[in-house]
Amino acid sequence: MPGLYVHIPFCKSRCIYCGFYSTTDSCAARRYVDALCGEIELRRDYLGEAPQTIYLGGGTPSQLSPELLSRLFGAIDTGKAEEVTVECNPDDVTPQLAQALAGLHVDRVSMGAQTFDDARLRFIRRRHNAAEVGRAVDTLRRAGIGNISIDLIYGFPGETPGQWAADIERALALEPDHISAYCLSFEEGTPLYSMLRRGLVAEADEETCRQMYDDLACRMEAAGYEHYEISNFALPGRRSRHNGNYWREVPYMGIGAAAHSYDGGSRQWNVADVDKYIEAIGHGVVPMEREVLDERARYNDRVMLSLRTCEGIDLDKLCSDFGRHYLSVCLQAAGKYIADGLLERRGGRLRLTRRGIFVSDMIMSDLMEV
Repeated sequence: MPGLYVHIPFCKSRCIYCGFYSTTDSCAARRYVDALCGEIELRRDYLGEAPQTIYLGGGTPSQLSPELLSRLFGAIDTGKAEEVTVECNPDDVTPQLAQALAGLHVDRVSMGAQTFDDARLRFIRRRHNAAEVGRAVDTLRRAGIGNISIDLIYGFPGETPGQWAADIERALALEPDHISAYCLSFEEGTPLYSMLRRGLVAEADEETCRQMYDDLACRMEAAGYEHYEISNFALPGRRSRHNGNYWREVPYMGIGAAAHSYDGGSRQWNVADVDKYIEAIGHGVVPMEREVLDERARYNDRVMLSLRTCEGIDLDKLCSDFGRHYLSVCLQAAGKYIADGLLERRGGRLRLTRRGIFVSDMIMSDLMEV
């Protein structure tokens, strides 16, 4: 498995928009890390040699103590890893944590800044303030971790394009190697969704979000960042290698509660419950479910994942992997979008245009086989 993902579900507090599995009860953190090490041993034959990329996500991995991080990394062979990423909250980044991460061969940190407006940070219940983002970046660089990615969110209720532009400039002033930006989503089951249903907040209108996305893409490209995936921008040589594996359908293993894995022919996912996960691993069982992917599902994955990237769909490879029927399905559905300037066919590849990116969900859906 070239990629290893480790899910750390513990959060000090939950953001109102978050739909990922997490818990604010960290009492089981030590037992959970022991279980993670246990799952690694149970799946060692599947993991094979040392993973090429390692990614600790969550939740909030930076909530683990240096001691528990060291225990976890002691079970993982990081010697051949090309990239080791840990997600961090800005207010968790202390000189002690930064030095501990650097000592564990972590060479990349993904940090959730989200916005540089303190009022909006309070609204979404983030623990940090805007000033702490810059301090965290400086602390990580002083410890020798030079590859830093910053997450941003746009489309807040009432946010203007001018306010979003200010967030972009604050982020660029920190000279990060990578920026990920997402439109605020109202996922069912989250407090933010409940607020929407009760009429306490309103979604940003589509045209405003479109303008914000266009402003982002233009400003990032002007600053020298490569727009290599719908929501991701990187300086040359600084693309996320781990996430790139997902979009290229490279096999990866996910360990921990709610973690997902992919082996090329099936998807697996662990139980989304810390206590049940720990108990099962203690009995020598990985608590996972599995879905075998048929040809149609794999074709649909190819369309969805490839179109997210700047490279798009390799049509020759699509034909060789799935046959002329699926190539015909793809090109027939793509025709109207090519004519409308939302897709382009060039050099044997089918790619979204800048205009097409904003309606990418619709285009991907139409190109899929149902």
